Amino acid sequence: MGSMLQKKGLKAGEIPEVYNIEHPEMIVDIHKQYLQAGADFITANTFGCNPLKMQDSGYCYCDLLKAAVQNAKKARDEVNPDAYIVLDIGPIGQLLEPLGTLTFDEAYEMIASQVLMVKDDVDVVLLETMTDLYEVKTGILAVKENSDLPVFVTMTFEAHQRTLTGTDPLTFVNVVEGLKVDALGVNCSLGPIELLPIVKTLLKYASVPVIVQPNAGLPCLEHGQTCYPMNSVDFVEAMQEYAKLGVNIIGGCCGTTPEFIAGLKQHMPTYTQPRVVSPYTAVSSAQQTVIFDGHVVVCGERLNPTGKRN
Repeated sequence: MGSMLQKKGLKAGEIPEVYNIEHPEMIVDIHKQYLQAGADFITANTFGCNPLKMQDSGYCYCDLLKAAVQNAKKARDEVNPDAYIVLDIGPIGQLLEPLGTLTFDEAYEMIASQVLMVKDDVDVVLLETMTDLYEVKTGILAVKENSDLPVFVTMTFEAHQRTLTGTDPLTFVNVVEGLKVDALGVNCSLGPIELLPIVKTLLKYASVPVIVQPNAGLPCLEHGQTCYPMNSVDFVEAMQEYAKLGVNIIGGCCGTTPEFIAGLKQHMPTYTQPRVVSPYTAVSSAQQTVIFDGHVVVCGERLNPTGKRN
């Protein structure tokens, strides 16, 4: 959505969600292009539609949110009534306590309000581009406790295979599967080549469908603007490996356009390889997971609050 809006004239600093009201014909046209390219899911232009990010937009976030969903519905009804509309929820814009100042209850209410406003007009909720596992947990609970919609979650990992706040892929899987998400995966930050080792870990441990939406390669600056190096042919070729490994939901993030989706639709196999995930027992913190593999695990005292010599 962002790449397409930039092509249509969106300038740096402009708020994409404002286009839902001021330029609805542009949003509808973008959705139509993706549907005509063969997309089964279209994400509404709601990535930042929360009261915090929209406070300087000149509009109530609720009006922008409802307009976004109506634009998606119009495009869907005109091109492919069988396609699914996704309520796209990105990071709130502030970190939760203790890393930031936002409380759990404040974050919960923001996400719940978004879901309650449009839950009857969308088919799934996607929490995407997430970096904080605590915010992910908040979002999953807010969706599940205020709707019956399926919940998809994708986090953004860096090249060192951790999120910005330190979560690794195994911990991500263990925590969100415990919260009963319907699909999980990765999006943004990296391209399809760089994401491969991260996705292999997800596939090894995830029992739910896995989503992969990479950028069109690693971003670079040209003439002061962010550009992405991969064309649609190279992107589609790199994505073939994911289908072979058993990824179920495939798409694109920053730098990808309907041309990329058309290529995926044309060249991806109809069915992915079935996966066999071995059961495991594990416990997780926000950044680390311990798997109990049948061996005895010894827990020792880390602190000495009573001042014992031994």
